[in-house]
This record gives sequence, C-alpha cells and structure tokens, in this order.
Amino acid sequence: MSLTGGVLTSVLSTLGSGDEPPVTTPRDPAREAARRELSKRMYHENDPSVLQRALDAFWDWVDKLLGSASTVAPGGTLGLVVIVVAVLAVLGALWWRLGTPRRGPASAAALFDDRPRSAAEHRAAAEAHAAQGHWSQAVQERMRAIVRSLEERALLDDRPGRTADEAAAEAGRALPSHADRLRAAARDFDDVTYGGRRASEQSYHRVAELDRDLERARPRLTAAATAHDTRRGAAE
Repeated sequence: MSLTGGVLTSVLSTLGSGDEPPVTTPRDPAREAARRELSKRMYHENDPSVLQRALDAFWDWVDKLLGSASTVAPGGTLGLVVIVVAVLAVLGALWWRLGTPRRGPASAAALFDDRPRSAAEHRAAAEAHAAQGHWSQAVQERMRAIVRSLEERALLDDRPGRTADEAAAEAGRALPSHADRLRAAARDFDDVTYGGRRASEQSYHRVAELDRDLERARPRLTAAATAHDTRRGAAE
C-alpha cells in the first residue's frame, strides 16, 4: 500500500466507526485528522536533516544569484565565469604583490617594555633564545641589543618610548651606510612582535651580523660637528 493510501485509510478509520465509512466527512475534521496522521514519526524517518535542508536552501540561493547575474553579464554564463576568474586573478596578484598585512596600530608601541638592560644583557638573551631555536624572541632581543648599544655609544639619545622604526631612522642618519639594514632589522622586529609572523634562523643571523658590524662602524660627523672641530683646532 502506498503512503497516500495508508494516510487515507488511517484518516477514515479515525473519522468513522463500525464496518461502513461515513457517507459525508466535514472538511475541518478531515483536515485536522490528516494533519495529526502526517505528523507521526513514521512518515518522517527519511526526511533530510536540518543541516541538509539548510545546505539545499543555500545552494538554491547561490544558483538563483548566479542565474540572475548571468542574465546581465556580457556573454551570459560564460561571460560571468570570465568576470569571476578575472576578479580572482586580480585579488591573487594583489596578495602576491602586497603580501600579508604586516603591522597593525600596535606597531607604535615602545621598543623596550621591561626593566632597563644593557646591550650585553640583550645579546646574551638573544643567544639563549637562538640556542633553543626560538628565533622570534632572538630577533627581538638582538634588535634591542642594537638600539641599546647605540645609546651606550651616544649615537642615539636614551629616550624611553622609542619604537624600532624610529630608532632605525635616527641611527641611519648617523650611520648612513647601514641605514637600509637598520630599516630591515626594524621591519623584522615589528613583524614578529606586532604582525604575528615567525622569524627564521636566517633573519636572526642577519640581525646578529648587523649588530656585530655596527659595533665596528664609525658614525658620520655632521657639518656642525666638523665645523666645531675645525674651530677648536685653529684656536689651539
């Protein structure tokens, strides 16, 4: 017996009694009896799940959306596909060219965020992190060692709240031959500190090599300092 036949038989048995069905059946009682019968679990065992119904509704919506778009796109469905591919290609090119966003507003935070330590202490901390393969922390400590060393040599003024970018820009004016590497080291520091990136062993070795080179570097004398030395030599 089919589902419809089974429902009809159940409804009639609900409405009637005895061996013969009633001659007439009022509409409202029949509708209510059918509703009660169809609400039984046995009729819904093979119904799709809530998730399946939601997915079906979503794909129906996507199909209608694409159908509507294809009617206004030049060339119909093929034109729509070409447009979508072109948009994806542009987004891919922008991602490849610009890369992952590196820094957020937090990149303006201070370079030093704890008790004052010497350049030697920062270097020791950097080497300890490097020995354990903690390259991000090693890069951070080595960049702090660079800035602290420049402050100890009076190439930078001892100014709390300075950022890595500011320190690199100021040091680059005193040591112009290392300006590009200083800016790159500051970017590495910002990337691992604020951008959520992980430093590599190579990036740490670049910063450490810069630190060693800066220890031997001589600052460029400014015009004012040169004139002052000239006047002092003439007076002597």
